Amino acid sequence: MSGHSKWATTKRHKGLVDAKRGKVFSNLAKEITLAARSGGGDPSSNMRLRSILLRARAANMPSDNIDRAIKKGTGEIPGVVYEECVYEGYAPAGVSVIVEVTTDNKNRAVSEVRSTFTKNGGNMGSAGAVAFNFSRKGQILISAEGNDEDTLMEIALEAGAEDIKNNGDHFEIITAVSDYDTVATAIADKGIKPVESGIVYLPNVTVPIKDADTAKKVQKLLDALEDLDDVKAVHSNDDFDESLLDA
Repeated sequence: MSGHSKWATTKRHKGLVDAKRGKVFSNLAKEITLAARSGGGDPSSNMRLRSILLRARAANMPSDNIDRAIKKGTGEIPGVVYEECVYEGYAPAGVSVIVEVTTDNKNRAVSEVRSTFTKNGGNMGSAGAVAFNFSRKGQILISAEGNDEDTLMEIALEAGAEDIKNNGDHFEIITAVSDYDTVATAIADKGIKPVESGIVYLPNVTVPIKDADTAKKVQKLLDALEDLDDVKAVHSNDDFDESLLDA
């Protein structure tokens, strides 16, 4: 998601949720399979699997899909072998972009990502080209509506969160990668449902964009990358107001 406002981007994409539900389920199934393969199929002893299952249920993923993905990971039923890959590149205006991919065909995935960069005014870089502009963190976004800041802070910090920010209409909880599953589970156990939750690349430095034309070009590339079947997530360090996209 765009670095300028994950919350705004999440809200803007809400209208596309139903149209993209198939891809959402596909990405979750891949994550479930990978988690079960590495840590077993029991969520009580596999914290990574448990936190992904929380997200899957929040997305209303059918239980049959979840069970099938777990069994593929544990080897109870045959399934393809997925690889997790990270690609880096540049959008217009020198915006840094990181693309996370989960694929059963690495050659296909890298070809599609490179082509999408090229067709949309960007270019793909080598490993490490832009990674230094980001920090790998756990991020949990929670609506301010119906949630108390003090209560949320107590739960998150006690579970090991690094920081919690009040951004007006929502709270943003930041964790170390190693503490994300614990914090996400603690919040879910209290009946608090995040709007968005996951391991992300947060920008250390952003690229300000003031004109609508450039903002639209950057967003067009990010959207095109997100639409690729193998792409799990897209992160960037652009910084522009969402209103520019409607200008």
